[in-house]
Formats: sequence, C-alpha cells, structure tokens
Amino acid sequence: MKKFFFSFLALVLTGTVIAQEPTSYKKRPSIGVSFFLNDMYTAERISKRSLSTVLQQKSWAKVQEMTPGLAFTYVDGLTENIDFMASLAGTYTKYPFYPKSGVTPLSGNRFLLEADANINLKLLTDKYFLVPYITLGAGASMYAGTYFAAQGNTGLGLQFKVGEDLFVNTQALFRPAISAFAVNHMAYTIGIVAPLKDRPVPAPRMAPPPPPPPAPKDTDGDGIIDENDKCPTVPGIAKYNGCPVPDTDGDGINDENDKCPTVKGLAKYQGCPVPDTDKDGINDEEDKCVTVPGLPRYQGCPIPDSDGDGVNDEEDKCPTVKGTVANFGCPELGKQYNFDNRKVLFNTGTATLTPSSKKELEKVVKALNEYPSLKLYVDGHTDNTGSDKINLPLSLKRANAVKAYIFSKKIEGARLITEGFGSSKPLEPNTSPKGRTQNRRVEFRIQEL
Repeated sequence: MKKFFFSFLALVLTGTVIAQEPTSYKKRPSIGVSFFLNDMYTAERISKRSLSTVLQQKSWAKVQEMTPGLAFTYVDGLTENIDFMASLAGTYTKYPFYPKSGVTPLSGNRFLLEADANINLKLLTDKYFLVPYITLGAGASMYAGTYFAAQGNTGLGLQFKVGEDLFVNTQALFRPAISAFAVNHMAYTIGIVAPLKDRPVPAPRMAPPPPPPPAPKDTDGDGIIDENDKCPTVPGIAKYNGCPVPDTDGDGINDENDKCPTVKGLAKYQGCPVPDTDKDGINDEEDKCVTVPGLPRYQGCPIPDSDGDGVNDEEDKCPTVKGTVANFGCPELGKQYNFDNRKVLFNTGTATLTPSSKKELEKVVKALNEYPSLKLYVDGHTDNTGSDKINLPLSLKRANAVKAYIFSKKIEGARLITEGFGSSKPLEPNTSPKGRTQNRRVEFRIQEL
C-alpha cells in the first residue's frame, strides 16, 4: 500500500510542469479523484488512553489494519484563501460500532459510503507550489445499506501545485462521531484535482510600433559617444575606453584601489584577503592565537598543555596531572617518591611479598592517594627457570599480590590493572644468577583515568 502511495505521488509530480502564474488565485470549479486509507481504530485508542501513550506504545493503526477506498471530489474557491470541498467516498471495512449504539458489529467487511462537505482554510494562495491548509466541516455515512450516521470533519492538509490549476492534495482527517451509529475515526487521503473548464484566453494585445532608431549619442553620459565607448551603458573613463576601472579579481574593489588586484579580498583589507599573520593556514579573523602557529581543531592555537608539564595534551597520558617528558606527561614514581620497583621482592617460587616490599609499596599508595585521577598498571615478570606453564601464572599472581596489597590500603580496584608476562620480557640475559634476579620483577606504569 505504501509503494502505491509514493508511486502515485511521484508519477503526478514528474509528469506535469508548472505553467505561468494566473492573475487571480481563486480556485476555479474543479473535480478530482482521491485514494484514501480509512483508520477505524487509532482515534478510539487515543480517546481511551492518550496521544502520548499511543505513540509510546506504537499503537497507531498499522497500514494492514486500515482499509483502502476511492473518493470523488468537487472543489470551488470561495476566496483566494478559502475553498469549498464536497466529496463522496466508498470503502469496504469492518465497522466497529460502539456498545452504546446497541448494534452488534457485523462479521466481515461491508460497504461504507461517506459524503462530506468541508471548508479548506488555506494559509497561502494557489500562487505557491506548497500550500498548507486546515479542513473543517461535517459529513454523513451509510454502512451496509442500513446504518446511517453523522460525523464532524477536522484535519490538516498539504496542496501541491503541479500545473496550471492542477493540484495534488494530501490530507489527514479526523471524523468525530455525532450520531449514535457513528464512531470516531480517521482517514488519510491523496488525490489530484483539475478544473472543469480551461481558463479563458485573454485577447492578444497589439504591440506598439517600434520607436525610431536613436541618433548617435552618449547613453551613459560619461563624455564618450557610444560608437567609441566599449561600455556604452555604463559610465567609464577614457583610460579604459569608456569602461569603469576594472575589477580583475571580482571582489568589488576596482584595481586602482585594490592592493591585491588578482586575488579576491575585502574592503577592510584594501582588496586583499584576510591576513594569516602566523602562516598556519588559519586567517586572523578565525585564529584565536594570531601570532602563534596552531591547528584548525584548536582554532589556530597550538595543542594545549593543560597541566603545564611540557607535554602537550595529545601526547600526555596524564593531561591534567603534572608529570615528566620522560614518562609521557605522568608523574614518575622513582623520581618524585624515591620508589624502586627492584625492591619489590617475593619469596622464591611464590607470590608472597616480603615485608620490605610492602614498605616500598607504601610509596605507591601515597602517590595514588595524592593523585586520585591516576590508575596503576602492574606487570609481573619471571626469569626463564621452569616452563611458561608455570611462569605465566606465577607472574600474574605476583602482579595480583601487589594489587591486593594496594587495594587493602583503600585504593579502588578499578584503578589497578594487572598483567603477567612470564619470562617473555627479560631485562638481562638469564645466563647468570644476577641476570635472573633482575628478571624476576614487577614493573609499574601510571596513566590517567
């Protein structure tokens, strides 16, 4: 049904061209044919609940619940902004009689004939391609040849002008019940309306005789006669053969006053473009840092360094916490807190921290308390003694042991991230006891949340 609707509208819009505007925009007597969908359910759902509830619950009647029909209309303009519209419409539908009517709804679809008399109050005249309008009126219906009812009509519509006095109308109409057998319902219509008769063609006017050819003269009054004037209708100067001073770049500033005659510019800059003092590709009127080269995403200013630590925000892993260049803008535990990760040790072959390790970890706890926006990465490593099957879990257990200790000091767990690498990242060769000792380690990295 939707495909039919849009195909019909496209066919009408592309098959007709708009003719010349008439001198009067009062609609002539016209007839039309419309296709419509009768919605017998949405209005009643809105009255029992509310419009917002129906929209939220997506209870608006689906196209499959609506019944298609055909209508014939007569339209006549009362004024340029008011049209009278009468229509006769028919469809086969199942009529949902209200209980108060005393009628048991009939099984199956029966023929519903509806006649309407409406006034269309147009917000614009027929001069325009698109005219919104309000519909008010009343109608009567006959269902199954037996049940007669009366209803009101109110709605909104759009009129599209697709030719001289040829219009496509779309309309959404609410029909509130007036009589006992009537029910509140809605109709959605699209149709085409054409005049009954062609517009009278006015008698052609006789063109006045052409004036005698003018004698040679100076049309633009610039002192250069037309036969020697290369711009006879525009005052100019002899230097340019009767033409004005040229504007080579077309910026509205003539070349004699233009300091950049071949480049478009502005009067405020004497015909030159807006300058770019710092040569960063952003003109001074849009550049918030006129004398310092910058980037468009910072409105011509350099990349900011919010914490003033010498590392710009795009490269700073801790953009709001002052750190060091060597540590990518984050504080250095070793430099600021005298922390030495080599003193974080474990009992051999276990993930149990030594007492001296816990004392060293207190420095990390202090840093995390002082910088609540930082998170800590704890990476566990082992030497190559044993297999990866043993070393990988052991390295992670050691990292988690550090996390557990710091967590016990009331540091949020979400700020602590652990990972075990086993023996895959040695600092020294594992060929000596000293090298293996250095490889059995826990490394610490900090970064802003």
